[in-house]
Amino acid sequence: MATTRLMPLHSGKGRTVAEALGRVTDYVENPEKTNGGNLVTAYQCNPSIVDQEFLFAKRQYAVITGRERKANDVIAYHLRQSFKPGEITPELANKIGYDLAMSLTKGKHAFIVCTHVDKHHIHSHIVFNSTTLDCTKKFRNFWGSSFAIRKISDMLCLENGLSVIAEPKPSRGSYGTWLGEGKPPTVRGQLESLIDTALGQGCKDFDSFLDALKAEGVEVKQQKHLVFKIPGGKRFIRCDSLNEDYSETAILERISGKRIVTSKALRKKPVKPSMLIDIQARMQQAHSPGFEHWANAHVNNTNPFGQQDDFRRPVDLRWKL
Repeated sequence: MATTRLMPLHSGKGRTVAEALGRVTDYVENPEKTNGGNLVTAYQCNPSIVDQEFLFAKRQYAVITGRERKANDVIAYHLRQSFKPGEITPELANKIGYDLAMSLTKGKHAFIVCTHVDKHHIHSHIVFNSTTLDCTKKFRNFWGSSFAIRKISDMLCLENGLSVIAEPKPSRGSYGTWLGEGKPPTVRGQLESLIDTALGQGCKDFDSFLDALKAEGVEVKQQKHLVFKIPGGKRFIRCDSLNEDYSETAILERISGKRIVTSKALRKKPVKPSMLIDIQARMQQAHSPGFEHWANAHVNNTNPFGQQDDFRRPVDLRWKL
């Protein structure tokens, strides 16, 4: 499985366009991170001078269109694709990154794909020029681009025998997290579970509740605010900073029976429609005319891995003149 994040690259902050391009390409092509440069692939550009080629294309764009670059213009896009530890080889990660870039840009933008192996998880950095190859248009980061990239990435993962995230949590500019239900509970979450356990012992009043909580190893302080510290915790947590069912008033209501709350351990999250389930179902029902029509909507290109690409286009990507 893979998470993705698209980051527009500007110059600004006292940097020229050349300096901004050089800085990002130098970082992603770092030989210490890319196995001596063996995990760097490119489309319609030379990795050793890619920043200069991107810059030349922008100058050509200005000559051809007569438009001057604005201070807030996007000069390139930096797309990061991170894979689950232990699930993929660096070579396959690089290939998937190449396929993702080709599908997203429709082969109209030069790009490099640099796979880093210096972290516990393999991840690829994709940098593509905002200016098209013919120097007449620019890529527009459309509304919902993160979702479109996610769909393309998931399809490529499935096609290569990898898992995908069933219910990703939305986050700024990226595609959730692969931790899911395996994510360790937060300190507040642990405290709330301990409160549920204490209340589940049939406390008759607030004092007996506090005694039950202390028996679970929780430290309690009643000063201006009621605060707790879980076993092994580093600091105290105010009761009123927890969810609404765990405030001091809510706890009193739960003891008296005025408020009924199901323990977190017994709660079940509602099953939401999942893109993963939808994709898997469609892949298993390839005889469906609707699926065949969708799957046949692709762009044919030749990549350096020596095979034809079958690129899915989940949305209509747009370019501006």
